[in-house]
Amino acid sequence: MYFNLEKENTAKIERILSAGFWTDGDTVSFQTSGSTGMAKQIIHTKQSLLASARAVNNWLCVDASSVWGLALPLHHVGGFGVAARAYAADCEFAFYEGKWNPISFAKWIAEKRVTHASLVPTQIHDLLTAGFQAPTTLIALVVGGGKITPEAGQVARDIGWPVLASYGMTETASQIATQSIDLIHTPYASSPLELLPIWEAEETPEGLLRIRGEALFAGTIENGIYRHREGEWYTTQDRVHVSDNNLTPLGRTDSQVKVMGELINLEAVEKRFLELAQGTIREGTFAVITIPDSRRENALIAVFERACPEQIITAYQSQALGPERFVRWIAIEDFPRTDLGKLRRIELRRMYLEQCSG
Repeated sequence: MYFNLEKENTAKIERILSAGFWTDGDTVSFQTSGSTGMAKQIIHTKQSLLASARAVNNWLCVDASSVWGLALPLHHVGGFGVAARAYAADCEFAFYEGKWNPISFAKWIAEKRVTHASLVPTQIHDLLTAGFQAPTTLIALVVGGGKITPEAGQVARDIGWPVLASYGMTETASQIATQSIDLIHTPYASSPLELLPIWEAEETPEGLLRIRGEALFAGTIENGIYRHREGEWYTTQDRVHVSDNNLTPLGRTDSQVKVMGELINLEAVEKRFLELAQGTIREGTFAVITIPDSRRENALIAVFERACPEQIITAYQSQALGPERFVRWIAIEDFPRTDLGKLRRIELRRMYLEQCSG
């Protein structure tokens, strides 16, 4: 039986995870999009999802006395993975219902005595802004779907939130590499991350992540056509550095463009600009997009969700190399985001082009 989680409600997803309904022949699909923005579905089997669940449970010291708390959408692999981990550990499972709110979440996690949970960076930011102390029952709080700054991570740990950086993707049924619980009482750093024992990883000659493990996806569906994954190894579009058993994410290949003959990393440009802003611009409310340019090949556009900070832009332009300078900066309200809070860059670029043409 085949389950498309985009089309199933919460009650049915919970039944999928119940014994006697989720059979060995079942597969589950998770909708995602690649660098082109074209939607596709990643297909996982019960075996791959439970392999990931068991590996994460072992890594985070989850047992039958633990309580997994879910505050992510079940139709995303990160949310479904939390439910699968509770299923695999035969432990208690608490589901945070309703619209995300840091105040109600903090109360809920204390009331349910949650020991383990996963959140995305936007949710971590909201908790820190509110200044809530973590309940003493919480053992591990995995940060997925992106990374928080070292400063934010340290603040979180200082007020009791046991944040652990992680790296994963839909194709791997969630986590590939995650910080150890032993690091919670050390200074926070977003990398390097230790590979979970079920994974083997290596760099391709181009610096891309190549990975093998029992939690790999079974295949994909694009334009209604199913394609089975070929071979034991899967090459991603993520640039990484792999050393011994540690992995350092370096960004995606589609974040690099040629400008005036130079290869420019858009994520690195964004990072330098935010460092120059010294906290006056919140991460996630600023992005660099590109448009074709007859002279430069590609031109960099700075987009802000609020007003453009002219002084910071002037300071950045004065010290940036020619190819990394912005040809234009603009404010666009309400950045398009996924329901996990991740920026939809392709959609943002479309909004920019529509605004310019109008």
